[in-house]
Amino acid sequence: MLRSVSALIFSLSVAGLVHAETKAVDVYTQEQLLDMIRGGYYLTKVKNDECQLVQDIEARAEVLKQPLYQFLWGEMFIHGVCLKADPARGVSMLKEAAEQGSAEAMLKIARYYEEGKYVFKDKNRAVMYVLPAAANGDLLARMALVRLYNEGYGSPRDYELAYHWLYNEVFGDEKMKQDAWKLLQQLESKMPASSVARARGEHMWSY
Repeated sequence: MLRSVSALIFSLSVAGLVHAETKAVDVYTQEQLLDMIRGGYYLTKVKNDECQLVQDIEARAEVLKQPLYQFLWGEMFIHGVCLKADPARGVSMLKEAAEQGSAEAMLKIARYYEEGKYVFKDKNRAVMYVLPAAANGDLLARMALVRLYNEGYGSPRDYELAYHWLYNEVFGDEKMKQDAWKLLQQLESKMPASSVARARGEHMWSY
């Protein structure tokens, strides 16, 4: 009898430890997910959470069509995190998020086209994805756009507007500000002085 009680107590103790080790994870808020994406640790977070949120992520991506969750779900497929890798489905999901206006998805797809990862390298197509994100005010997209223009991709007709956007940005990080200035100096060398002068204005009435 004593042996049976001891065995039961031991079993309950082990069960308690297992339960403690597999503590339930709360679904990420939009703010948390955005921080994870911008910090570049979103896939690591999903893995560290032991893939507990796969069904929740799927529901928010596939059913609710939430762009940030579509981004995450797509990247999970591309990299095979908690799922069987399926790059085609993952890129398709990223494009769906981009169509809904997700700057994060636009930038990620642009990077894949720029590097030729999972798709054929096509930097002009990268410009096409970065441009709307830049137009919507995303700083990283604006810097990426100017960099691509400096490399000779995209249309010279858009140099003035891209310069205007980046020149009139407000920077919270001094290094990023210096990096942006270097990009602008490079773009200046491709532009007429009159175009640069207009682009430096606070407002561009012609657009």
